[in-house]
Amino acid sequence: MTSATPPAQPTSIPVLRRILVYGAYVALAIAVVGCVVGYLVDGGTGVLSALIGTVMSVAFMGITAGSILLANRIAGNESAIGGFFGIIMGGWLLKFVVFLVLLVVLQDRLWIQPMVLFLCIIAGVVGSLVVDAVVVMKSRMPYASDVTLPTAPVDE
Repeated sequence: MTSATPPAQPTSIPVLRRILVYGAYVALAIAVVGCVVGYLVDGGTGVLSALIGTVMSVAFMGITAGSILLANRIAGNESAIGGFFGIIMGGWLLKFVVFLVLLVVLQDRLWIQPMVLFLCIIAGVVGSLVVDAVVVMKSRMPYASDVTLPTAPVDE
């Protein structure tokens, strides 16, 4: 008689790690293209704005995936499901507050080119969504993951 053993880690962890890796590649591409376009638009100010916008979008993407990875590690069993969703919502709230603070801090700064900053943030958001969709579509996960089904008793 063989018994199914539950996986050592949730099946979402490899998917989230792949999202972080592919997201890093997308961020690198956004930084390169943003810096070139920023330089053509406004010289050094445009380059700095492109880098700040890229770092902001990478940070927000990382907070999302990182909070899910942290929640999987800390609240890994069914009795801690409230903690899992608390960590996820806390990550979302953290992103919201940091975004608002950054908007206030960066508002009307002479060393920021607002359109370059905005376009790099938007490119990061769209890139992050595309990465999420592609990685999830290409992942081979069962519909019911991390579930151990009961087995029928074996007649001897």
